[in-house]
Amino acid sequence: MKRLNGNIIVKPFVVGLFGTNCYLVADAVTREACLIDPGSDPEPIKNYIKKEGLNLQFIINTHGHGDHIGANASFRAPIFIHSSDADFLTDPDKNLSRAFTAGIISPKAGRLVEEGDIIRLGSLELKILHTPGHTQGSISIVTDGLVFTGDALFAGSIGRTDLASGDHDQLIRSITDKLFTLKDDTVIYPGHGERSTIGEEKKSNPFFS
Repeated sequence: MKRLNGNIIVKPFVVGLFGTNCYLVADAVTREACLIDPGSDPEPIKNYIKKEGLNLQFIINTHGHGDHIGANASFRAPIFIHSSDADFLTDPDKNLSRAFTAGIISPKAGRLVEEGDIIRLGSLELKILHTPGHTQGSISIVTDGLVFTGDALFAGSIGRTDLASGDHDQLIRSITDKLFTLKDDTVIYPGHGERSTIGEEKKSNPFFS
């Protein structure tokens, strides 16, 4: 596991057919942990949690697409998701999984999160930003100089907006009005692909530069 600022630890896993980034986030002192977007391949994640002696507290889904929620049911932890995407969890047509599998049905949400919510994980505070555009319930999660952007903002790109509930202009506003107001050295942990920083994306992302 990689220890970053202060007590925060982040361990990425690349899972599933679409190379989704699942992130295990933990407090290095209390060993309390959460999962962001466990889309598939739960066994390596479970093994890692056990090996490191972590106590999984909850799952956060940045949005409700199947490649981000597919392994929710494999963990005994409450699921946090924005209210606008909550019904994606149990509807394989809305979460788009029926086209690729027999259809993913996740457990229902244990908590609905909204803009500005603060979720505590040991000594860490995870702040929710509502960043719609890829889906109406897309969120980003900010903590300790990091932001987990789901499928809103990638290194050199942005999320798709041609799927149901997507809106290109709304996504651009979400990024410019919320994500780009974070400090330039904020590290971006996206839903797919490599890490970046807010400053780098403001400077070189072709959708904005």
